[in-house]
Amino acid sequence: MTLAATLELDEACAGAVELAHAAAVRRAGVLEVGEHRGVQADDVRVATHLFDCVHPGYPGWQWSVTVARASRARVVTISEVTLVPGEGALLAPAWVPWSERIGPKDLTPGVLAPTTPDDVRLVPGWTGGELAADTDPAEASQLRAVVAELGLGRERVLSIEGRDEAAERWLTGPGGPDNAMAQQAPAHCQSCGFFVGINGSLGRLFGVCTNELSPSDGAVVSLGHGCGGHSDVVEPSKGVDLSLPIWDTISVDEGLFD
Repeated sequence: MTLAATLELDEACAGAVELAHAAAVRRAGVLEVGEHRGVQADDVRVATHLFDCVHPGYPGWQWSVTVARASRARVVTISEVTLVPGEGALLAPAWVPWSERIGPKDLTPGVLAPTTPDDVRLVPGWTGGELAADTDPAEASQLRAVVAELGLGRERVLSIEGRDEAAERWLTGPGGPDNAMAQQAPAHCQSCGFFVGINGSLGRLFGVCTNELSPSDGAVVSLGHGCGGHSDVVEPSKGVDLSLPIWDTISVDEGLFD
């Protein structure tokens, strides 16, 4: 059982319909106030009256006027007047944080997409990121000390999780091995002269295309990707069209020796 169900509606507060209506009219202005839709007890000697909002821009909304009466007092006073949504009211969409609204390829000139301190795709730069496992521990310790002393290096670098997410995204993207372009290519990017490798562990699977005729020019492509611009594709040789001979030495005129 709710608290509102156990409260007894104050008779004086419940009867202050005209007082509540007048307060709603003063607050509403051009939005106007419609019919009285009921009253409910909010607390001891506190009640809220509801009136329709008849403005066409606020369908389903209601004016909520809360009235109250002091202990042992006969006079009811206005406590609060506000516009509240009723059943079927037109509401704004739920708020979505900027970090959740922005998506892939949404960055345009002037748009910022800050990363959170706990972004799993990044780790502090002194840890070495994805290259940490390839470095001797003693050497890595010395390197961190030098970097810290000189103030060099990036503050944060790619983590293993960030690398794996990027690799999965690139493999399933337009530069991956499982799309129509790659399946109809004469050979893979791995053997193409326009393919340029990248450093780090991602270089074992990916590189960059430098063929200006390719749709992947300047983009990351997988070793198994391919297109019709492979460097080993040569222009097919064409036959030479022979002109008609000046002297006809092949045909024989009929009746020449008859």
